Amino acid sequence: MFGHSYSLIAAIVATFFAAGVVKGVSGMGLPTVAMGVLGSLLSPLAAASLLLVPSFVTNVWQLFTGPRFGALLGRLWPMMVTIVLGTMIGSALLTGSRTHLTTVGLGVALMTYAAYTLLGRPFHVSARREPWLSPLIGLATGLVTGVTGVFVIPAVPYIQSLDLDRDDLVQALGLSFTVSTIALAIGLVWHGAVPAGNLLTSTLAVVPALLGMSAGQAIRTRISPPLFRRLFLLFLLLLGLEMALHGLL
Repeated sequence: MFGHSYSLIAAIVATFFAAGVVKGVSGMGLPTVAMGVLGSLLSPLAAASLLLVPSFVTNVWQLFTGPRFGALLGRLWPMMVTIVLGTMIGSALLTGSRTHLTTVGLGVALMTYAAYTLLGRPFHVSARREPWLSPLIGLATGLVTGVTGVFVIPAVPYIQSLDLDRDDLVQALGLSFTVSTIALAIGLVWHGAVPAGNLLTSTLAVVPALLGMSAGQAIRTRISPPLFRRLFLLFLLLLGLEMALHGLL
């Protein structure tokens, strides 16, 4: 992990291990935790570039754990196309000079996701509305991804509203996160915003992320996943508030 101090290297390793634990316990959250914590230590742009490889590896793993990849891709491809389009547009702001705006945006995205998941009521999207709503949700998700590096708003609540069974839901989230990661990588590379040192660090960060996932899967059998999830969301809510205030002050 060249170009970073030893204390920052330790923080990066600990962050990806902790993010892996969250993903191992809850099935999601690695990019969100990594962006939230690293975004409070580095610029959102630097945090996003470190996130790319661990996010890609862990989400591809999640994507191919289920048997219905082809069917889900056939159903969700309009959303995936507009995720790419929105991310390419939004990444222009993430790679720009107004870093305080991206910090505020990252904080708001974390708070929105945490608050909705804690307090929001599940909703249902009918099959009649899905053809026109999916591209709009994809575009909004892509814009948020491009600006903040966070993939979950509004993609996660929307995919959860499609009445998929558990295995299909996990695989659909893996598909959305994988496409978002690839689109973010393309956007950052297009703008020349991925230094070679950060790419190497991102590659090495796969190791603590996978170790954390294994630890999280073991922990899951010993704790209450709903309680863990609530504590995790409260942490994101407070972290997002701190980042938004820091970017505004």
